[in-house]
Amino acid sequence: MAEINVISSSLVGMATNRIANSRMELTPWDLRLLLLDPIQRGLLFQNPKPENFVKTIIPHLKSSLARTLDFFPPLAGRLGTVKNDDTMFFFIDCNNAGVEFTHATACGVSVSDIENRSHVSEIVSSFFPLNGLLNCEGISNPLLGVQVTELVDGYFIGCTANHSVVDGVSFWHFFNSWSEISRGSDSISKPPIFERWFPSNICNSNRLIPVPTLEPNLQKNFSSAPLQDRFFYFSRESLAKLKAKANSGASTDKISSLQALSAHLWRAVIRARHSSHSPDCNQEISCMLVVGARSRIPLPDGYFGNALHRARLTTSELELLQQSLGWAALKLNELVAEQTREAAVGFVEEWLKNPNIVSKGINTFVVSSSPRFNGYGNDFGWGKPAAVRSGKA
Repeated sequence: MAEINVISSSLVGMATNRIANSRMELTPWDLRLLLLDPIQRGLLFQNPKPENFVKTIIPHLKSSLARTLDFFPPLAGRLGTVKNDDTMFFFIDCNNAGVEFTHATACGVSVSDIENRSHVSEIVSSFFPLNGLLNCEGISNPLLGVQVTELVDGYFIGCTANHSVVDGVSFWHFFNSWSEISRGSDSISKPPIFERWFPSNICNSNRLIPVPTLEPNLQKNFSSAPLQDRFFYFSRESLAKLKAKANSGASTDKISSLQALSAHLWRAVIRARHSSHSPDCNQEISCMLVVGARSRIPLPDGYFGNALHRARLTTSELELLQQSLGWAALKLNELVAEQTREAAVGFVEEWLKNPNIVSKGINTFVVSSSPRFNGYGNDFGWGKPAAVRSGKA
């Protein structure tokens, strides 16, 4: 693998160097993710670099980042905690401790190496900062890290954001806003809204929610075989056939293309894994859908933070493989139909009765992220990205 050389690393705070709020509460949506990995997404740019890249582009990105943080103070802060016997209280301390900004070079790596349409190069994970951290470690580590990596004929901007502070919507809201400021705007088109949402049974005067004492080292010891990131492309025609097959097999016309494809991929993964097990293996497995709550509650446009829960379909390996594609797709369709406002609010209310922190597992197939996120619209002033890539987190 090519070598990554770190040229410099520093902390970037808000341009105004002010503290907007002393504390921001974490909601149940935020707290559930404390033991999981952060969000890692990055943009690949193939524009030719100017000869004075270090003297112009890097300072420009740092200064525009600082001005963007003026609109997003929580990202420049840290997690704060209060310990009480066997429970802990987490919140965001908006103390302007700073975002980690790293400038690096990838010797001999070109844009075409990263643009490969069949798989993701292993070196891409090195384009992201703050690798190996869990969200709960935002107490002593930045809540946001940025790494600008120079390539032979382009550059890569990778962002790592604490998932207990932002979900995908808020992550791309920040990224989109940063590109606006970088292009020369003095303001952003959609200001974030920091008012927290809690169900009505939470007291307004004290919204710090206790959670069990965390053991992050147990999660860090979770190991898996080396994995490869691959891309699979489905044509319009193949998706239409898959959707038709799923609806026909379930004697319905309600199943969407996404539901049919998700069921197909879930069954394919389990079939491949099942082939290495004994014939009578009958493990419990699940497919989990990440469900957005913004439109269901509803929340104001620009709501900052997490606003999602996870809906789970549980079955066994044998049942999933013995049943048809239509059966699995219909189950997912029914699960989606259950995701009403009442379900979104009820999920939070039930969690508050027994707060549990999500941990990693091996028997869950997760469908997440969204094609609606505006990754390819990020123009920092030198053109739109050639590709969007994820880190290992």
